[in-house]
Amino acid sequence: MTAPASGPARNEYDHPAVAAAYDAENAWGRDDDFFLDFAAETPRSRVLDLGCGTGRLTVALAAAGHSVTGIDPAGPMLAAARTKAGAEKVTWIEGTAAMAPTQSFDLVLMTSHVAQVFVDDAEWLDTLRRLAAALVPGGRLAFDSRDPAARAWEGWTGVTSVDEDTVSFTSTNELPDGSILAVDSILRFRTEPELRASLESAGLAVEAAYGGWNREPVGAGDGELIVVATRRTA
Repeated sequence: MTAPASGPARNEYDHPAVAAAYDAENAWGRDDDFFLDFAAETPRSRVLDLGCGTGRLTVALAAAGHSVTGIDPAGPMLAAARTKAGAEKVTWIEGTAAMAPTQSFDLVLMTSHVAQVFVDDAEWLDTLRRLAAALVPGGRLAFDSRDPAARAWEGWTGVTSVDEDTVSFTSTNELPDGSILAVDSILRFRTEPELRASLESAGLAVEAAYGGWNREPVGAGDGELIVVATRRTA
């Protein structure tokens, strides 16, 4: 298994050829089922998909009857998203969580391990606070992050260093002209207590944490930390 692309903020996604190939390399999976089912718990909700990438889940959420906004910093990824059937039902924004309007969403999603792109604690906390502000009181946030206890990076290629809580790796992409685009990336592996503490600091109450896509306990399932939190009402 090669080291996976870690989220829409990585540089390779700014290349149109890489963005165009993304869907072929990242098919619909159990994680998408989980988040689509999670959204279905709040029918016809206003949903923000932060780090929406090429919009695979984003468009499906809109097709399910939700009012959906997709935000991503990579223009080529959004360009690919806009070509999908049903894309016209989504509001697409190129940018970051800072672009999210306040108190406008019932649900916020961060999927595909986007949470791990935020290596710096201050940036991560700022993002969570902005997402909390984007939610209406009582609104819910759900995201996934790999459980460091599962040591997923041991099955990756291209890993260049492993520190206490970060993994650095080089991903390579062969472009249509035969050239190779190599990008150095870093992912942050936060523990469940660290995630819980950061969410509490951002004004979000942790509702649940799962270890797998069938809602197994942390430490079981798929080596994930799938977290659901609620914006406090006061």
